[in-house]
Amino acid sequence: MSNIGEGFKNIFLAGIGAMAMTGEKGKELIDQLVTKGEMTMDQGREINSELSRKVDEATLPARENALEARMRFMTPKERDEFAAAAVRIAKELNAKEAEGTKAPTPAEVLDAAAEAAKDAAAAVEGVAQASAEAVKAVVEQAEEAGAETAEPAEA
Repeated sequence: MSNIGEGFKNIFLAGIGAMAMTGEKGKELIDQLVTKGEMTMDQGREINSELSRKVDEATLPARENALEARMRFMTPKERDEFAAAAVRIAKELNAKEAEGTKAPTPAEVLDAAAEAAKDAAAAVEGVAQASAEAVKAVVEQAEEAGAETAEPAEA
């Protein structure tokens, strides 16, 4: 059972890593082009914004699936608390942006995504561990129940 959880974790981490590498490589290319004078800073920002938008569009289904998978293992109370925390964080970020706080750079977004991926990996590991323990407990109970109902062997 833990191999399945480990496999899902590895697939998830590989996807996050691929997204991060794509963003990093795109930024490096743009930085190189700007340095070489082949495009203006404004063009570089425009392309970088477009790249970020496309990455966001491409990763939205994966992010939503990961969120749903995480929430599936929560109790209704935990889901409510999680949703309340998400609303609170969104309001705080919206207020900061309204005050004129600059939006995060793509590098900052990637750093935050990497940190979130680490947290998600830890959560996946925790779920896999809990699942393995639950399966083990069920198997042990089934074995005990089987031993209690088994006929004694005749000597």
